[in-house]
Amino acid sequence: MESLWLEYAWALLILIGLEGLLSADNALVLAVIAKHLPEDQKKRAINYGIVMAFAFRFAALFAISFIANVWQIQAIGAVYLLYLGLKHVIQARFGKENENIQKDVEEESAGKGFWPTVGKIAIADLAFAIDSILAAVALALGLPDSPLDDFGGMDGGQFIVVLLGGIAGLVLIKYAATWFVQLLDKRPALETTAYAIVAWVGVKLAVITFAHEDIGVLDHHFPHSTAWTLIFYGVLVGIALIGWFAPGKKSLEKKNA
Repeated sequence: MESLWLEYAWALLILIGLEGLLSADNALVLAVIAKHLPEDQKKRAINYGIVMAFAFRFAALFAISFIANVWQIQAIGAVYLLYLGLKHVIQARFGKENENIQKDVEEESAGKGFWPTVGKIAIADLAFAIDSILAAVALALGLPDSPLDDFGGMDGGQFIVVLLGGIAGLVLIKYAATWFVQLLDKRPALETTAYAIVAWVGVKLAVITFAHEDIGVLDHHFPHSTAWTLIFYGVLVGIALIGWFAPGKKSLEKKNA
């Protein structure tokens, strides 16, 4: 039983770290959207927007968790996570980052009133939430069943991991994003690492899909086997270590200057 909860705690820790890295960009965009407002309204607009997004995220969380056992949804989620992660990794490795995103968002937001800005912040955060919720569901589905009762169409323990991960994302956006922004500035390769982890989680969701009883490509018990668990977390830790020690574009530019 102790090993079961240890695996749950490890999955939650990974999810919180991933949420933190992904929330840094989210926080930057939210700050840019509210930039045109007077100083006394900026913080209120972001707070209101996060409260609205909190309600939206919980609605999406319950909807996704309820249909998490439908293999078609798992397949779509796997494809989406693989696309999202690989697209960013390929662009970071071979393409050019769009340096005008924040400028475009700022220009589009300029001239908007307080409540339209709040609404835009909420919608932006909901859009960012889709990939993190899917990643959380993919991580949770790979965990063994807990002794808790089912909730929202999922095992109770798995649902709690998804729930806490979603809450952590909003908390990190509001309170800890500044630290993650500074961390990304010192180690810019971590942003690409976060998306590489998203793609690897997509692989995990694909494995779960192929092992579904209605598909049967893989053995139904394989996603919960010791071998796959060791492979998954071993690769995940490897990706994280490579991202932590790898030089980013900024470091390379300074070295070549």
